[in-house]
Parts: sequence; structure tokens; C-alpha cells
Amino acid sequence: MLIKKVAIDLGTTNILVHVPRRGIVINEPSVVAVSKGDKKILAVGVEAKEMIGRTPDTIVAERPLKDGVIANYHTTEAMIRYFINKALGGVRLFRPEVMIAVPAGITSTERRAVIDAAVAAGARAAYIIKEPVVAAIGADIPIGSASGHMIIDIGGGTAEIAVISLGGIVSVGSVRIGGNKFDASIAEHIRRKYGLAIGEQRAEEVKIKVGSAMFMDKPLVMEVKGRDVISGLPKIIKVSSEDVTEALQNDLQGLVEAVKQVLHDTPPELSADVMDKGIVMSGGSSQLRNLDELFAETTGVACYVADEPMLCVAKGTGIALENLDSYKRSILATK
Repeated sequence: MLIKKVAIDLGTTNILVHVPRRGIVINEPSVVAVSKGDKKILAVGVEAKEMIGRTPDTIVAERPLKDGVIANYHTTEAMIRYFINKALGGVRLFRPEVMIAVPAGITSTERRAVIDAAVAAGARAAYIIKEPVVAAIGADIPIGSASGHMIIDIGGGTAEIAVISLGGIVSVGSVRIGGNKFDASIAEHIRRKYGLAIGEQRAEEVKIKVGSAMFMDKPLVMEVKGRDVISGLPKIIKVSSEDVTEALQNDLQGLVEAVKQVLHDTPPELSADVMDKGIVMSGGSSQLRNLDELFAETTGVACYVADEPMLCVAKGTGIALENLDSYKRSILATK
């Protein structure tokens, strides 16, 4: 086994790298800090994320992926190269084989950009596979059986909803609603209701600490620091889980509609299977409090969050890469 294999979950918010027999070796934010003048990469991952909203004019800390696809090709290539080198170590005799998970709704042009970026970053061969398929594999769903399984994978940029049977996707929906959209909605709501400007990292903290998809009997409360919109001075306010639920109403409505549409497009036999087995949720944003209950209530189908939901796509991509022959039909493109 001289040729190394690397599976990458190329997420809008986080990048996870899985190396066969070693498991997940990297889980870092997909953020890159670049100097504006010479376009030099200054930091990647955790170090770069800490710079968001805190950089001088000469440095920009950015997410090169937007809604699950490449928004800045040069930076994405540098980021993939950095993570491949970090996962495998600097000195290698052979270039690795790389498999990357992408959203189901990705266009052929966007797919080509991902493959080209992987090859330019040092891959010997690059494979592309759809996120819902690998999320299901990583959540231990037996996708090869002649039975319908439904998965909802909610990441930072997109939510992927799919019904899978016999190793393939039967009906699918992909909406550009995810953790980043939630953060933006929370920041906007706090600005409108309390006149307080907060950054995306603070909004994410609010979502994690007190966020809920449904109104709770005993709301959670936390203090939030930010800048008063009118006076421009620092200010502290109290924010509750009710504020977050209110802020996310439109986004959650969009997710529920997308799930209903996929169920509507599913053949009756598979619908019965989904009804029996329930819906499985994966992805970092599936951990929002009471989101499973919201889906169960609006669809009438039981809903569960997978074990280690953030790792499902990376684990599934690793399994697919190790068993290429078994998952040939699921692979979208290669180079």
C-alpha cells in the first residue's frame, strides 16, 4: 500500500479528512487568511478562523467555499493542498488518491472545479461522490439493500435531503440553508430587535448555547456582548432561546418544505419503508436543539440524529474510498 488514500469532506464551515485505517485525522474550519497585496496564504484552519473579524486592512480571512461549492478556486486549492500534506506528512513517494464529498445539487462546472482543485493540490486521482450517499454510509445505514432510507444532512452551507435505495439516490433535494444561514439570521434578528451588532462567531455561539428549532417550556438565556448600533459603544444584552427560534423561522420553514418535497417525490413503496424506519439526520447543524422534533411533527415520520453527526460524511467518504468497486455507481466524476 504505497499509494495513500485520502477522503475529504469539503464543507463550507469545516473540513474533515479521513485516512483509511487511521480514521479522521483532521477536523478544522474551512477558513484561509490571505494577505491582500501578494495573495500569500498566511494561515489555514483553526488559526485562520480566529482571525475572522479581527484582521487589519492588509489581511483578509475568508471561507473559500460558499454554499458547499468553490467560490475562490486559488484559495481552495491551497487549502486542499495544506490539509493533504498535514494528513499524510510532507515527504511522499507517490501522489495520493483523493475522494471528495460534494452537495447533491452541484452543477457539472462546480464538480469540475472541485476535481481540478484536488488534482492541482497534488492528487494522483480524484473522485467525487454525493454527500447524502456518504452521509448515509457514515451513519451506518445499509444503503445497498432494496429498501428506502431517508437522510437529511445539514451542514454549514447546504442541507441535502435524499431517499436512497439499492446504493443510489431515488429522490433528492438540496437547499442552500445551513449553519451559516442560521448564524446570519440570528445576527440580523438581534440587530433588529435589540439594536446590537454582533459578528458571525458570536452569532454561532448564541446558536450553540441557547438555540432551539421549537419554542421551549423553559427558555435558555445567555448574555451577549456587541456594539450598540446607535451609540457605537459596547453593550451587553440577554438573549433567550425564544429569540433564536423566532430568528430561524424562515430558514426552518425552507428546510421543512424541502423535506416534504422529497417525500412527495418518493415512490409509494419506499415511502412506506421511510415511515417504518424513520428519518436519519447528520451534519453539524442537525444538532440544533429540537430540530428532529420539528421534522417529526411536520412530516409525521419519526426522526433521529445519527451518532457523531458531524463526522458522518467524512467517515462515509473514507469507507467508499476503501471500497471503490462496491460504490462505483455512486461516484459522480473522476480524473
